Amino acid sequence: MNPFALILLAFLAITFLQSGYDKIADWNGNVSWLKGHFSQTFLKNQVPFALLIVLALEIVAGVLALVGMAENIKSGATIIGDYACIVSCITLLFLLFGQRIAKDYDGARTIVIYLIPALLGVYWL
Repeated sequence: MNPFALILLAFLAITFLQSGYDKIADWNGNVSWLKGHFSQTFLKNQVPFALLIVLALEIVAGVLALVGMAENIKSGATIIGDYACIVSCITLLFLLFGQRIAKDYDGARTIVIYLIPALLGVYWL
């Protein structure tokens, strides 16, 4: 059992499963807000599709993190946890791309705060 892996994977599971839940629970509110956020970009007509892609990635990352925690507790392995970190990084890069396109530089900076632990997980797991 690797305490670093467990804490990191718990962080990723909480982050992405809560975010995914929020998107599902308030789909229309999220789409409405994001349409305004991206109204001056080439993504303005792609918001629902882009949100669905991000939602799918978040759910996959969160579930992989939970399964990775179970794998680490059971056998000490970190293979699935590494996949969780990789999918998390991909998800965060999508989000970072969107924030940069929308010229929301404070939002982009916030995403980097989440990207750092996910990258550490890719490196250390």
